[in-house]
Amino acid sequence: MIHFADYHAHFYFDPDEAEEAGALCAAMKEALGVAMGRVHIRPVGPHPRGSCQMTVPAARIGEALEWIMAHRGRFTVFAHGNSGNDLADHTAHVMWLGPSETLDLSQFGAA
Repeated sequence: MIHFADYHAHFYFDPDEAEEAGALCAAMKEALGVAMGRVHIRPVGPHPRGSCQMTVPAARIGEALEWIMAHRGRFTVFAHGNSGNDLADHTAHVMWLGPSETLDLSQFGAA
């Protein structure tokens, strides 16, 4: 059985949407008391666009997904479990809320 220590939810946005996306992530932090990472205007790591990462405890992923579905608006959210296997966590252990996007998996040794 795979154990997820927690989950990440990455809110994707274009540069002109950074302020709105940041406010949405701050609203999630306030509503659920979950950790909010930096708002990255440009792609970082495997993420294809600007993003803001929310870290959700494993026991609260259902509540977080419900909040995201009700509030994400036009933003695509990429969510994944954190098992310690970065490649699997970004390919097999994933959920997309909105249209899926292509990740840059080269940093994980994938093509």
